[in-house]
Amino acid sequence: MTDRLTLYGSFTSSSTYKPMLYLALSGLPFSFRTVNLKNGVQREAPYLSVNRYGQVPALRHRGLTIVQSNVILDYLARTTGHFEGATEQERWTAREWLSWEADAITNVAKVRHFSRFRQVDSAVMEHFRPPAEAALSFVDTALEGRDWLVGNVCTIADIGCWGRMVFMAEGGLDINRWPRLLAWSERIKAMPGFALPYDLIPKKDAELGSTAPLTA
Repeated sequence: MTDRLTLYGSFTSSSTYKPMLYLALSGLPFSFRTVNLKNGVQREAPYLSVNRYGQVPALRHRGLTIVQSNVILDYLARTTGHFEGATEQERWTAREWLSWEADAITNVAKVRHFSRFRQVDSAVMEHFRPPAEAALSFVDTALEGRDWLVGNVCTIADIGCWGRMVFMAEGGLDINRWPRLLAWSERIKAMPGFALPYDLIPKKDAELGSTAPLTA
């Protein structure tokens, strides 16, 4: 059983970016194992033994295997102590945001996917773009008068929501339409360790991070 975190993912995946961003902002050491989605590696038996759903990301740590990006964020926050809320209420509220993100902000990822990777009928885009814009507007409104979604510091709520939105421009969604969202994204980008997905996520297996120990 190893104490080292091992993350499986793909450099084009916003779901991979969320835990990658968490780990980068935390300064924690971890191993990255690339899963080539274009070549269908996610559907092959070796990877299905890691993630039964044939999706990225997956995390292995201390004999456990954790899948689904927001569950991984929950696990990392509980295990390492980084980016948790200051109070029990804030911790639950941060997880409420993650649950909402999976329903609402995922539409931003769908707009991006259908814009970049898969040509679809315009009716499909007309279906997904309004809820994607509504999700962005909801976050923009929630940030009125505050710097972060929960409490006074960055939490897994911010990492989870921004990590899904990060590719929004590839779907033709201009962040400048949402000024509070833009300012919030700049606060996240100013944090030590921050990098955008194509700069952060390797295209091949890698050993990453500092020598900082886990805190819990």
